[in-house]
Amino acid sequence: MSATTDPGSEELEFTAEGMTCGACAARIQKTLNREDGIEVAEVNYATGRARVAYDPGVIDVQRMQQRIDKLGYQLIPVDDTPGTGKELVERDTEARAQRSWRNRVIVSVPPTLVVIWLAMFSGEFGETTAMRWTQFVLTVPVQFWVGWPFLHEMARRAVRFSANMDTLIGLGTLAAFGYSTVALFYGGFLYFEVAAAIVALLALGRYFEARAKSRAGNAIRSLLELGAKEARVLRDGDEVQVPIGEVIVGDLLRVRPGEKVPTDGEVVDGASAIDESMLTGESMPVEKTVGDQVAGATVNASGALTVRATAVGSDTALAQIVKLVQDAQGGKAPVQRLADRISGVFVPVVIVIAIATFLVWWLAFGEPLMGLTTAVAVLIIACPCALGLATPIAIMVGTGRGAELGVLIKRIETLEATRHVTTVVFDKTGTLTRGQMSLTDVLVADGEDEDRLLARVGAVEADSEHPIGQAIAAVAKDRVGSLPAASGFDAPAGRGVRADVDGVSVLVGRPGWLADEGLALPDDLAQEIDRLEHDGRTVVATGWDGQVRGVLAVADTLKADAAEVVAELQRLGMKVAMLTGDNARTASAIAQQVGIDRVLSEVMPDDKQGEISRLQDEGEVVAMVGDGVNDAPALVQADLGIAIGTGTDVAIESSDLTLLRGDLPGVALAISLSRRTYRTILQNLGWAFGYNVAAIPLAAVGLLNPMIAGGAMAFSSVSVVLNALRLRRFGRASDRGAGGRTSSEPTPVPAPSA
Repeated sequence: MSATTDPGSEELEFTAEGMTCGACAARIQKTLNREDGIEVAEVNYATGRARVAYDPGVIDVQRMQQRIDKLGYQLIPVDDTPGTGKELVERDTEARAQRSWRNRVIVSVPPTLVVIWLAMFSGEFGETTAMRWTQFVLTVPVQFWVGWPFLHEMARRAVRFSANMDTLIGLGTLAAFGYSTVALFYGGFLYFEVAAAIVALLALGRYFEARAKSRAGNAIRSLLELGAKEARVLRDGDEVQVPIGEVIVGDLLRVRPGEKVPTDGEVVDGASAIDESMLTGESMPVEKTVGDQVAGATVNASGALTVRATAVGSDTALAQIVKLVQDAQGGKAPVQRLADRISGVFVPVVIVIAIATFLVWWLAFGEPLMGLTTAVAVLIIACPCALGLATPIAIMVGTGRGAELGVLIKRIETLEATRHVTTVVFDKTGTLTRGQMSLTDVLVADGEDEDRLLARVGAVEADSEHPIGQAIAAVAKDRVGSLPAASGFDAPAGRGVRADVDGVSVLVGRPGWLADEGLALPDDLAQEIDRLEHDGRTVVATGWDGQVRGVLAVADTLKADAAEVVAELQRLGMKVAMLTGDNARTASAIAQQVGIDRVLSEVMPDDKQGEISRLQDEGEVVAMVGDGVNDAPALVQADLGIAIGTGTDVAIESSDLTLLRGDLPGVALAISLSRRTYRTILQNLGWAFGYNVAAIPLAAVGLLNPMIAGGAMAFSSVSVVLNALRLRRFGRASDRGAGGRTSSEPTPVPAPSA
């Protein structure tokens, strides 16, 4: 949620039923936030959801529901766990709403067209008594059956002394219908065509809006539908097929070829290839065997597996992704809060304006009929629907499209932050490079035995988790076989490793660190270090007994599209920097290969956050891209944190944007999508504000016919939805830059490790 909540609070999500406009959402939100025990509540008209953080010791769910029920709405707790079928219920509810409005449109159009023809184009024939009564008869079903949803909601609000968009529609159409009915009996001009046309146009607008909003929510529903509905559970030696909701942590699950993995778990028997494309976007299946982790909703492509469930329900990876998207969709950008405040007071203000308009035309100009027409036009034209939809529908479509493209926008504030980013900083290893190091050179001092050196270095690095250490240890084991025992490990952060091997203290790490520790570097090795670093390789020195005994060089591989992504970010107007622990010469060699503007070299893991802070002190708005544990503080410090999804959980948790597919083009794509979504929000708000600001005065001075007002009001709501739906095309072939392209082969450029 956008506001900070107490760590002891609970958070619930509800479906808010009965909302018909942004004013409804604003009223529910305002009421909830006034209640003792509710820390923060946010209500989203576009998604129909309310999210509430509350203290269960002060207020309970029943109290919230009772409070909102008095306003004429309902709060219904929701469960969005994938595989439970809730998404099917939601889809069916939306389909029924569409059918209902479609049927009302079908019923309303023929009689409305006849009434309009009789009133406006039939001449004296339409003024005959029979034709006047015909207009009345044809208008009654349109007004009271087609328009029943508007009238019913108006009445419900009136009983509770509240008002919303339906109040404006109901008052406007009933005023036109009521006046015309009186005129039918006592003589006078009829306005049945106004009432009928307004209802028909609004019904048509509601139908289009329902269709468009359903399309906007398809992305999140598609994610929900990925989950398995049932699971084969091993109980007492037998396979029992149960609903996914009955699976508990620790259950043993059988997964046959072609079936979905029911929930997150660990393979305890069997081997297979798993299609993880729905989570990672990687098209090639991943081999899994005993001890490997599998994610729910991925597909077992070949062999049979037995999986022990490790996470179920809302704790699964898919459920967490869905929750992140929904949290973003339910959040509110700062610009929306102004729209909410306006929507909350808009309806009563418009009613006052309509009454004042009628009185001015009647009392000042002596034209009560013109006053009635203009008042009806004001009531109809001023509906705040477009205002209420402008921001949430754009967020809904933008974040949904992001989820489809593997971009999780976790915080709505991110959308605005991307507009101001001036510098993108990449961590190097595992981000710009593949993080798969290989040993390229082994150089020993005069008189030193290469195999003994490799054996000792391999023993020190045998249990290393660092890519450099792993690469060296692998070659050492392959070259000399069994490695000697090592003890007394010490690993100064970012410098190297020290351990006792064969009775001597062996150091492996940066040449500068060995020098600081008093180990002498032979001149011939110093020259080799210069040469290797000039070639863009990372050099590790090793020594013991006060002497550097050899140097080893390792190389990484740049990701295939690193240079292309850097160029795309620069095209978007941003500078690109690289953060690495390598020395300046090595780092510059890599930066030159990919076209990076600025290099931050020799940065210790603990100093990454400080480097980001220094850039910010220089006036830069910084986006940080990383994937490791030591990137987390820098991701938090940055104005925009972007985590590569193949990285660690802590990095992903610390970020504002997560790239599930782990590819670099996603960085440019994520920034472009966020900027496009925010631009769409501003376009929608600009249209919605401008529409109401311009339309109300035009209606009040009599320049808008009520029928035109009805059509314009319906169009205003549909237009902001359709504008938002353009985001669904983002990232397709005709609408993508480097953020949507990938290359199949890595660039064989040696790149040092951070």
